[in-house]
Formats: sequence, structure tokens, C-alpha cells
Amino acid sequence: MSIRATVKSVVGEKNWKALRRLKQRLSGKPAKPTGLAAISNDLNKLAVHFKTDKWGTHRYTQHYQRHLQHLKNEKFNLLEIGIGGYSRSGQGGASLRMWKAFFPKAQIFGMDIHDKSFVDEDRITTFIGDQSDPSSLNAVADKIGELDVIIDDGSHRSPHVLTTFATLFPRLKDGGIYAVEDTQSSYWPEWMGSEDLDAPHTSMAMLKRLADGLNYEEFVDENYQPTYTDLNVVGVHFYHNLVIIEKGRNAEGTNKRSALKERYGKSKSKS
Repeated sequence: MSIRATVKSVVGEKNWKALRRLKQRLSGKPAKPTGLAAISNDLNKLAVHFKTDKWGTHRYTQHYQRHLQHLKNEKFNLLEIGIGGYSRSGQGGASLRMWKAFFPKAQIFGMDIHDKSFVDEDRITTFIGDQSDPSSLNAVADKIGELDVIIDDGSHRSPHVLTTFATLFPRLKDGGIYAVEDTQSSYWPEWMGSEDLDAPHTSMAMLKRLADGLNYEEFVDENYQPTYTDLNVVGVHFYHNLVIIEKGRNAEGTNKRSALKERYGKSKSKS
């Protein structure tokens, strides 16, 4: 038997661990984090730990890590639509717990059509709300106040996704992030989507229009009036079944008049 094993058998497991902690302190080296703290910087591992399908069934957390890392130690408000567990008693809240573990200073809010108040704890608050109803969405937003991150993981039905975005995106803080999950349902007629890739009423059609809106300053239609999203979306990131939108002032300007001299020269001469 080694000396280490002999000492450990004599002093016992508890005292052995205490001796190791004492040795660590005397050495001046910081102790390695254990348990949840050891994975608190890795969203993929946190998703597995809390058993949320944002990693495994889906591959969302790797993208969230990239787009939300800058908020890691900031104080801010995160709202997730859809708490999970459907109508089953005592089910849901896995992703809210994941967000809480990853963002140690954030306030985490969840909204669901069912009562999920059993999920409530320090820094996690849930509300009953209907994402198909603008008044319900606004009532929840009023209770939260400033919104820095919004994640739509609700019904995934296109009309609901569109209503939620139209209602809450204007309430998102400049510099904020808005995410829409499970966009595959946009292609499923059974889920209020459409097989027609050009169908204008689906959630993906709306999200793809945002990409055009990023470039509204380049449109040559002089009568075009930019929409709210044209003016306030500065980034749209498409991933498999996930779209992440960055909010900010979209007014970088254009060189189209110098690049299209013939077009604008003629129109000027006619005026």
C-alpha cells in the first residue's frame, strides 16, 4: 500500500479531504472548482447537467455561448417564452436553471401558458402568459421592465412567433439579443407552417425578410419607407432551427448614388 493510501485509511475520507484543502491553501494556489462551479462557463455542459434539450436534441447552446458570452458577468434581464414540461405538473424550468447558472448576476424570467410557479427561486421568476395575445405579452414585459435578452421557445407556431416578435422586439433594449428557436416548424403545415418556401406568413419568411431589411439603404425604390425592424436590426444569424437577432440602430449609410451614377444621374436630370 502506498504512503498516500495508508494515511488516507488512517485519518478517514473526511479528514483526508480537509488535509488536501489545507495543503491547497498553504501552497497559495487557487483550488480547482468542483461540482456546478466547474462547468459554469460551458453552456453545453450546463445544458446536459440541467437536462434541457438546448444541447443534445438540438445544438443551440454553442451558438448562445458565442452571442451571449459578453453578458456573462453582467446584471441584466433575460426572458424566455416557454418553460417546458407542457401541462405536466412539476415539469419544466430546465433551461431557466441553466441560464441562472451561466449568468450569475442576471435575473431570469420565464413565461408559459401554464402555471410553472414551482420553478420560482432566487433570480428565477415565472409568469403565466399567452404568446398569441399582445396584451398578455405586454403585461409580462411591464412586470419585468428592461429586456436585454428574449428567447422564443414557446409554441413554435408561426402566428404565435410573429405576434411575439412584433410585440416584444420593440421593447428589447438597444444592443439586446432576440432568439427564435425551433424554426423547423415553419416548414410543417401541421404546425401552422407551410411547405411553400416562399409562403409569406411563416416565421422563417419573417426572419428572412429581416436579412433584406438589413440592407434597406441599398434599395433603389425611392418611395420605400423603412420599417421598424429595418431601422433597428443590425445582425441576423441563421443556424439550424435557430435564429439570433441583434438589435441596434441600423443607419450605416450607402454609396449607391456614386456606384449607380447612371441611374441617379438620369433621375436628377429629369427633376
